[in-house]
Amino acid sequence: MATNPAMLDKLGLILAFAMGAVVLFLGSVEFFAIFIVFLVASVVATKYGHLQKRDVGLYEHERSWENVLANGIVPMAAAVAFPFIGWGAYIGSVAAIASDKFASEFGVLDRADPISLLTLKAGKRGESGCVSPLGTLMSFNGALVIGIAALFLMPSQVDGWKMILIASVGFVGSFADSLAGVLEEKGIGTKATTNAICAVVGAVLGWAVLR
Repeated sequence: MATNPAMLDKLGLILAFAMGAVVLFLGSVEFFAIFIVFLVASVVATKYGHLQKRDVGLYEHERSWENVLANGIVPMAAAVAFPFIGWGAYIGSVAAIASDKFASEFGVLDRADPISLLTLKAGKRGESGCVSPLGTLMSFNGALVIGIAALFLMPSQVDGWKMILIASVGFVGSFADSLAGVLEEKGIGTKATTNAICAVVGAVLGWAVLR
């Protein structure tokens, strides 16, 4: 099964639908709508500049079930636990993975070389543990998309200040992903564990500061 990318893509799609159903029926309609906003924003980010990404071998328009699970398990758990821990963990985790998605997809388009957080020297585009000016800027914007969605979909909980706070939480989660990427490049962990760390940091910060 692991050698069949098409099967993995189908499993990823099924898993995404299953997670969405859990968020809808055990979380809330608002959570599900924000989940959809994340998916749409992710597709837009992936498709943007796809020819340039393809030319350098960094266009990944399909995802495996491992990737879906790593990104979705924390938001799904936070949605289920919403009655006990509040809404902040869910929104924070989604903002973090959106932030990371934007950082990755737009960062590889930066004309400037990315900087390795391990060596503080120029790294390779698409390399884990590296950051770029454009990727960093778009990282905040990706989380801000979730903040704006929450502002409109959850007006009784989210105001303008909390919208910015959501974006900040997501941004920090994405940076945690980059730091974990340094370990990934050293052979400690995988892309899936790095993504999961991003979501966990976003969830914990969201739970702590978004009330």
